[in-house]
Amino acid sequence: MAKFNPKIDLGGVSAQFKGLQGRHPGLWPLLPRLALLAGLFAGVLTLAWASYWRTQLEELEAGQAQEEQLKAQYLEKLKMAVNLEALLKQKQQVSGYVHQLEKQLPSKAEMAALLQDITQAAVGRGLQFDRFKPGQVVVKEFYAELPISIKVSGGYHELGGFASDVSNLARIVTLNNMNIQVDKSGQLSMEAVAKTFRYLDPEEIAISRREAAKAKAAAAKGGAK
Repeated sequence: MAKFNPKIDLGGVSAQFKGLQGRHPGLWPLLPRLALLAGLFAGVLTLAWASYWRTQLEELEAGQAQEEQLKAQYLEKLKMAVNLEALLKQKQQVSGYVHQLEKQLPSKAEMAALLQDITQAAVGRGLQFDRFKPGQVVVKEFYAELPISIKVSGGYHELGGFASDVSNLARIVTLNNMNIQVDKSGQLSMEAVAKTFRYLDPEEIAISRREAAKAKAAAAKGGAK
């Protein structure tokens, strides 16, 4: 039996790849066309493979970023949980401080007694009141401020004692814009603005908030024009 021994005609194969320049690929011999198709297929496969892995890498990076974000959130919540007891203690301390301040602020009904205490502080030091004129009440968000224009006259030590007595009153009273002068007889006179404060009752707080909201809305409307 004769053996099948195929022989490849390298010269014929080489000849098929000659003279291809300028010819339409559809007119090429079989082997060049097959080689072209194989190259195109390999290129498409390479592009698809690169696109697949690029998508996988993008998803991986997004997953890593999300993981880092979740870790940061977890650490933040863990920190808050660890500091919760300290935060609650600070809140209690602040609440106690606010309560102490509220005790130093008189109510509307107690304002008359406070004004009497200021007058008595001056009289008790032997000072003469030349002026005691309450001004317009200034309403804040949670409290009201009452400025009082005063003028008292007397000796140096008496004026100092009066200022000390006012600062030591049970309620908060401050002396502002103090101006001390000496007349021709050598007597001292002190002009100042005494500011007292009182807390607002619930009705006054509600009114104050409504007025603030109206003013904010009016300002926003004016700015939009």
